[in-house]
Amino acid sequence: MNLSSHLQELHKKHQNLSEQVETAQRNLATDDLQITDLKKQKLVLKQEIERLSHT
Repeated sequence: MNLSSHLQELHKKHQNLSEQVETAQRNLATDDLQITDLKKQKLVLKQEIERLSHT
């Protein structure tokens, strides 16, 4: 997998997590810890995207 396709895959995962966070926040039954975990995963992906984009 080349860098470009890897970055595309990371962007897709980041977008998917964004959608999951939005859905979880709209659902009153969702645990705050679950939302926090999704946000942390999203942040890790964002940092990886930024790191790879600047190499």
